[in-house]
Amino acid sequence: MFFPPTEMVEHVRKFASEKIYTVFTDYSHDKISRDEAINKVRLEAEEDLKAVFPQSEPFDFIESFNIVSKEIFRNLVLNEYRRCDGRELTALRNISCEVDLFRPLHGSALFQRGQTQVLCSVTFDSLESSIKTDIITTALSGVKDKNFMLHYEFPPYATNEIGKMGGQNRRELGHGALAEKALRPVIPKDFPFTIRVTSEVLESNGSSSMASACGGSLALMDAGVPISSAVAGVAIGLISKANPQKSAEIEDYRLLTDILGIEDYLGDMDFKMAGTNKGITALQADVKIPGLPLKVVMEAIQQATVAKREILGIMNKCIAKPREKRKENGPVVENVRVPTSRRARFVGPGGYNLRKLQAQTGVTISQVDEETFSVFAPTPGAMNEAQDFISEICRDDQEQQLEFGAVYTATITEIRDIGVMVKLYPNMTPVLLHNSQLDHKRIKHPSALGLDVGQEIQVKYFGRDPTDGRMRLSRKVLQSPAASVVKTLSEKQSISMGSNISDRSDL
Repeated sequence: MFFPPTEMVEHVRKFASEKIYTVFTDYSHDKISRDEAINKVRLEAEEDLKAVFPQSEPFDFIESFNIVSKEIFRNLVLNEYRRCDGRELTALRNISCEVDLFRPLHGSALFQRGQTQVLCSVTFDSLESSIKTDIITTALSGVKDKNFMLHYEFPPYATNEIGKMGGQNRRELGHGALAEKALRPVIPKDFPFTIRVTSEVLESNGSSSMASACGGSLALMDAGVPISSAVAGVAIGLISKANPQKSAEIEDYRLLTDILGIEDYLGDMDFKMAGTNKGITALQADVKIPGLPLKVVMEAIQQATVAKREILGIMNKCIAKPREKRKENGPVVENVRVPTSRRARFVGPGGYNLRKLQAQTGVTISQVDEETFSVFAPTPGAMNEAQDFISEICRDDQEQQLEFGAVYTATITEIRDIGVMVKLYPNMTPVLLHNSQLDHKRIKHPSALGLDVGQEIQVKYFGRDPTDGRMRLSRKVLQSPAASVVKTLSEKQSISMGSNISDRSDL
């Protein structure tokens, strides 16, 4: 590691120490104004250094100033127990919470702690929208489908900067993973939707990932997700003094609750802890010194636990428990039972009815078992439309109970290349009579038999296919000399005690 000349550091110490100390003890500063004040002192120190050390590199000037400012900042904490914003070492910044900010969202919350502000939103989708993990992740964690996810966004304006709004970097991925891990244990396993929490950092001055855990917990409760407990997170910092004889050992230290960005940057540790009133759900520690005694770790956990309970108390004043009902504009999921005999009609040729239903109403349909389908609708209105559609295509239009093995008169309604569509009674849904069941001879098109739309033919009924519920009809079997009884539904309806039995004839 490169260090600037000692005489240069000493010169900066004499020239700028008092000015730096004044800035760090002025509690009226916020993050931006403090940075601007320190930068002004740095520029003055650099001008003075250039006059005294004209042959030195610009890097030496900058590094000399950084060494002195870091030394003054740390000594304030170690020797005077003072922080640059005037707080006690164990004090939290001012916290404010809001929920239900945007009614169209399924859930929303704004969590602000000092100059760290996070906007969280919750969106529901069907379970089929869950993230399918890759083979390696499945092998390592055993998780195949991920139906809860948290996306963390840290735009440049959060730190008063400009930059390209692009994909997530490693920092955003890591912070999002930590906040997601903090919330995952309280998410119910049997929740009928996939949950996506989006955390957008509007302003940042330390602990934005822990603010995301707090804001995400509030947004989940606002959305009506029955989480088992509220979750809060806090970051603990460390300013330490190394032992002169053994640099790997700590001689003295101070732990800081709810650290600022500058306390993280100039400190020795960023210890993040999130959890409920009952325990810890996530831990992460960034340590910048050679070793960390177990005593310091235990004290950090204890200090974070006290702060976490205080934060949860503030959050509970905003919303203490999940809403009993989800919002009216939220999605709905219901199971629909479709008997096997009507499944073909429900699905339609090549899935036509399902595609039409999804296109017209916006619902998502998935099959649960042989007779049950799960319907996910983005709104209750869409679910009502879907139910009406399903009732219409699955209504029971079977006015008469057909007899197995009986012969009926059917009317051709459509000629297709693979067969003819026929009806056994007027309000019946047409069924396909395949070319293979039209005649003993092999034909490529029904026109070979002289069949046309509106023509009546006799068919024999063989019940329904047990796999898809389709009617099984055949004209071919009636082309043989075997005798059968021809029945028509119109005749059956007109038969009475006084009807002429001669109307029925044996074939």
